[in-house]
Amino acid sequence: MKSSKSPLFLIAALVFFTGLASAEKADRSKPMNVEADALRYDDVKQTSVFTGHVVLTKGSILIRGEKIEVRQDPQGFQFGVVVAAPGKLAFFRQKREGLDEFIEGEAETIEYDGRADAVKFVKNAQLRRYLGATMNDEFTGQMIVYNSATDMFSIDGALAAASSVAPAGRVRAMLTPKAAASAPPSVGASSAGPALRSTTTLGGEKK
Repeated sequence: MKSSKSPLFLIAALVFFTGLASAEKADRSKPMNVEADALRYDDVKQTSVFTGHVVLTKGSILIRGEKIEVRQDPQGFQFGVVVAAPGKLAFFRQKREGLDEFIEGEAETIEYDGRADAVKFVKNAQLRRYLGATMNDEFTGQMIVYNSATDMFSIDGALAAASSVAPAGRVRAMLTPKAAASAPPSVGASSAGPALRSTTTLGGEKK
């Protein structure tokens, strides 16, 4: 999708703080652990389908949904599609590398790409950034793609279906202002994390 063809497409060119950091690098090599009510496994296709109150953990990653389909490619990269129960949202959470910060998101469907370290939130999508236990920034739209390897994300408000979170064609953002540069940091305050950067395509950086 190119932004020139869709006036409803918004690139989230929002820089929170200076610098750059990625999500927990160790997450990619950590084992994937899943709990569910039922499991169907296909050894030939290397796919596993978990259903019923599914909880998936992989390092600092936490995913919850009603159904999760997981597959692994020949190189060992893992991919997952999470579907929420009717009337609910699937959930994703991951820690940022070396920081007391977390990226958290919800949507009707969540797609996890272990090769690209990317997460796509589809329909009624929400993305939040927490400093410790405090929510610092929040975004909503119809589709949000977050690349944890580069800390870049994009938001699309152009999906046709109406949203209870943000109307179709609209993206919403809530940004907490930074403290003044001259103001000394308060004792015990969380340090500002590195930037989340914009991207010009929904799939990540241009190649």
